[in-house]
Amino acid sequence: MSAKKTETSKAIEAAPSEEKKAAPKKPAARKTAAAAEKKPAVRKPRKTAAPAEEPVVEAAAHVPAEEPVAEAPAPVEEKPAVEEAAPAVPAAEEELPQPRRSVAFIGSECYPFVKTGGLGDVMYALPKALVKQNCDVKVILPRYACIPLKYQEKMVYRGSFTMDLCSDGRAFFVGIMEYVWDGVVYDFIDNEEFFRAGNPYINLIDDIPRFCFFAKAALAALNFMNWIPDIIHCHDWQAALVPLYLRTLFANTPIGGAKTILTIHNLRFQGLYSLPTIKYWTGLPHYLFTHEVLKQGYDDANMFKGGIAYCDLVTTVSNTYAREIQTVFYGENLDAHLRYHSAKLRGIVNGIDVEQWDSATDKLLPAPYDASDVVEKKKLNKRALQEQLGLEVDEGKMVLGLISRLTDQKGLDLVNAVLPQLVDGNTQVVVLGTGDAIYEDAFRKFENTYKGSVVAYIAYDEALAHRIYAASDALLVPSMFEPCGLTQLIAMRYGTVPIVRETGGLKDTVEPYNQYTNEGNGFTFDRYEAGLLLDAINRAKTLYFTERERWDEMVVRDMAKDVSWDNAAKQYRALYLELKP
Repeated sequence: MSAKKTETSKAIEAAPSEEKKAAPKKPAARKTAAAAEKKPAVRKPRKTAAPAEEPVVEAAAHVPAEEPVAEAPAPVEEKPAVEEAAPAVPAAEEELPQPRRSVAFIGSECYPFVKTGGLGDVMYALPKALVKQNCDVKVILPRYACIPLKYQEKMVYRGSFTMDLCSDGRAFFVGIMEYVWDGVVYDFIDNEEFFRAGNPYINLIDDIPRFCFFAKAALAALNFMNWIPDIIHCHDWQAALVPLYLRTLFANTPIGGAKTILTIHNLRFQGLYSLPTIKYWTGLPHYLFTHEVLKQGYDDANMFKGGIAYCDLVTTVSNTYAREIQTVFYGENLDAHLRYHSAKLRGIVNGIDVEQWDSATDKLLPAPYDASDVVEKKKLNKRALQEQLGLEVDEGKMVLGLISRLTDQKGLDLVNAVLPQLVDGNTQVVVLGTGDAIYEDAFRKFENTYKGSVVAYIAYDEALAHRIYAASDALLVPSMFEPCGLTQLIAMRYGTVPIVRETGGLKDTVEPYNQYTNEGNGFTFDRYEAGLLLDAINRAKTLYFTERERWDEMVVRDMAKDVSWDNAAKQYRALYLELKP
């Protein structure tokens, strides 16, 4: 440890509260940390890089794990955070699973603050379900500028410090803003230099430094607040450096005894970039930049690869995907690494928020319904959707919905290949989503060619998505790969029969219909071929038009299927207890 950092550590031990006074001066328009403490509900000003001479919070200085490290700074005085909605009254203590476990979720997005995909849903819904499993949950997120003002205004200032980050000792401001909602505490890591952009993800050149900062700042913030969890649950590559920081630079700090789980939501995105850049921005020890941990290829480092190597357990969002990613086709160049670490690999299928997705209480539907009146009410919702979108109004037609990001992962080239054969006078197709221009343009062309039978709504409209789920008879999910998939779960919740390819979570959640036993809850195909997709759709259409009573029975079975987070939360709790008996 350098003499300069030794002096810094002593200063922190002697007077940890002085860190706020040492913050760099800003223009008068920005309020000071002290002012923010007096008015905690007011937005705390963001700060950027700290000058070299400023005291630095060495929550984990650049020293080997066995060398003593400076104590974490004393936490600021606790302040009650604003509750948007009072949490539900918990069950009696003896009714909750025992023992209690504390879990810190670390990830890059979370509904309703910021969401670009399924990760945002998981970061929101799983912590809520874990609270019911007697887990004390704190969610740590970046404080992006794009978070809606109505949430920003209710955040409470919890404190701030400066943290060394880069290999040359460069330090940055770390602010902590807190928000409590539905029994879950959300702590936002604040730094204007990293998170002032309008989107959570920009490009790898910008994203690599910001998520190196975020991973280390999340651990430093936990030490700073003196909130020491049993388990740190990290999500996707943006949080994959957390296990490496924890077992090296933070090993001798209060948080060093926590266990880590890294969840792979989509292995295609890995945080792969040049090794010198990641080595500089992480400040991690040199011995981590080997092929066994971070290094990939000749001169690259892979953040996901390092996290997989150093975490205690790896989970994916379905059992099938856990097996698939150990193969060359699905492994995204990490299949050998995952096979090596297969002993700590688990698969747990996601759920959905059954309060948000409930056809009986959905105010966005023209005609809400439950399993008792789904057959008649679906006809009303279908007519309303046909009128809204300019389709031929006929409740007797079969409506196929497709709600998706328009990318090659989602099997859209298969849909394009068979769509002309679907338009037979008895079938309508409704597409909702945005994505690659090649697919957007193709669906627009189909709409112009088959007016009244095909609609391509190239945008994302939350209300329209609800109406499509409710009005469609079947939902197409022919993905090339699908770690879990949420659309097929939502479809079943709304009595809409899924037609899926047998991959990832689609295979785990959709049981193929058996015409001989009248069992199953959807239609499936295995190989990634357009002809097999067409065959699955035709099997569904045959049952729909010729044996409607059996089709309606399948609709009711789908609505009765438990697609909530309760089962997944119990499995995650079991993993937490496995790591911390």
